[in-house]
Amino acid sequence: MIQRHCSGDYLKPTCQIQEAISGSVKHRILTMHGLWKRNLRSVAVILIACGTTIMQAADWAQFRGPNCTGIAEASGPLPEKFSSTQAVRWKVDLGDGIGCPVVAAGRLFTSAMIDDKTVGLFAFDAEFGQELWKRSWPAGDVEEIHETNSHAATTPAADAERVYFYFSTLGMLTVDAATGQDVWKKELPVPYFVFKWGAGMSPVLYKDLLLFCQDDDLNPAFYAFDKRTGKLQWMDDRSDMAVNYSHPVICQADTGDEIVVAGTGLLVGYDPATGQRLWYARTLLRNIKTTPVCVNGIIYISLQSGGIANQWLASVDRAETGNSDDRITKDEIQAFVGKRPVPEGFYRKTFGRGDLDADGDLEGPELDAAFLNPDNFAGAAYDAKDPAAEFILAVKGGGRGDVTETHVLWKHPTKHTDHIVSPLVVGNRMLLIKGGGIATCFQTKTGESLFGPARIRNEGSYFASPVYGDGKIYVASENGRVVVLKDGPELNVLAVNDMGDSILGTPAIAAGGLFIRTRRAIFRIQKMDVPK
Repeated sequence: MIQRHCSGDYLKPTCQIQEAISGSVKHRILTMHGLWKRNLRSVAVILIACGTTIMQAADWAQFRGPNCTGIAEASGPLPEKFSSTQAVRWKVDLGDGIGCPVVAAGRLFTSAMIDDKTVGLFAFDAEFGQELWKRSWPAGDVEEIHETNSHAATTPAADAERVYFYFSTLGMLTVDAATGQDVWKKELPVPYFVFKWGAGMSPVLYKDLLLFCQDDDLNPAFYAFDKRTGKLQWMDDRSDMAVNYSHPVICQADTGDEIVVAGTGLLVGYDPATGQRLWYARTLLRNIKTTPVCVNGIIYISLQSGGIANQWLASVDRAETGNSDDRITKDEIQAFVGKRPVPEGFYRKTFGRGDLDADGDLEGPELDAAFLNPDNFAGAAYDAKDPAAEFILAVKGGGRGDVTETHVLWKHPTKHTDHIVSPLVVGNRMLLIKGGGIATCFQTKTGESLFGPARIRNEGSYFASPVYGDGKIYVASENGRVVVLKDGPELNVLAVNDMGDSILGTPAIAAGGLFIRTRRAIFRIQKMDVPK
């Protein structure tokens, strides 16, 4: 077994290879070392042909890494204290973007807006930061989005052979991981988000499948493609869903692997081979923007959401463009959206089923009927005294049919659950971070509280989800600070580090480093006192 240990001098690509091997094989390996960074995959093949194997740190190949958990499967020592200038192995300036970095086979991939009309996908050497290739595409006729968002908001998925990248007007793009050349492309319906949240869903990988779920206001659907060819293996029409931003995760149940997706009202378990809905738990709210975490066949979820009628009245009727009469008209919606015409398909879908008295406006129960599928109403009704709800829950996978009464292990109301930041489950503990810098922690067995609510010494807004490596938890905030927590049953803030620029994308941990994407740059943060 050959192990590659880099020296403490991170300014030079020098390494030691330690193994009791024959002189001839060692000579061949050292000769190939100069080619290492240019073609990692080819070198690995040659090493195997020589009867040797090289150990690599686990990849972080998609949103939140392995199975979207936020947990590094293997990591070296990671720093506690750092900044935009301290413990920085390398930094590359980029255009605007809030998608997360991913790392696969020694390459880092991320996206950025090159300018207002062009989106780019970039590949860098994960260890040294050299640009390997760059692709760019015309962004096309993009919709207006909230100022917090970016059109470069999605996270690519990657393996040693391909990079899979979604952009709203382009569809699913797949390029060669080594060269950036086109492999396959699939056009998809351009999503529509009436509240201007914009496209934020990213592809994820499962075996030979590329999974992509897009719950928008017009054509919600879940797709499974052959990752090698782009051939559609199956699709689930999710017309029973409102807008959601929750990624598919894999649950290894006693009955076999299941693909689990959270959505409006329902947590659904899919058959990976066919896309059939195997089971559902009717236990969620009007929408969900967090991604579940699966551990040992159990799915852990945190969510917060308001009722649909309240959402529309607060956002549209009581906006500056509304008239605050507790009714919604097409004119009000158009005034809220702006100059771009609202698609007629949206009005057919909503007013078509909700305007029960055909008077041209929506009020009271019509709001509930218009904006949620009648067979899947979830969350607070139009007349609820408290329109918002939040809770945590655990659901056991492996059921069939309606498992609401049989597989929900526990469900507890909470007061400090964020509607965007996904939970982190480590060591039988479930950690939540809420906007304002509030942490709560619960036992995974029962959902009982371990600590919190407690401040983590950074009262910012949070969009990135926490990640774990080397016994530490990294929590990035929009104000550019990254809080480092010690993993454990009690809150222990180790450091608060300022990266000098806004952070909305979740960091990645791979290849012995912490990769942080700010809105204008990508950093490799690394502990610099690794012994030689």
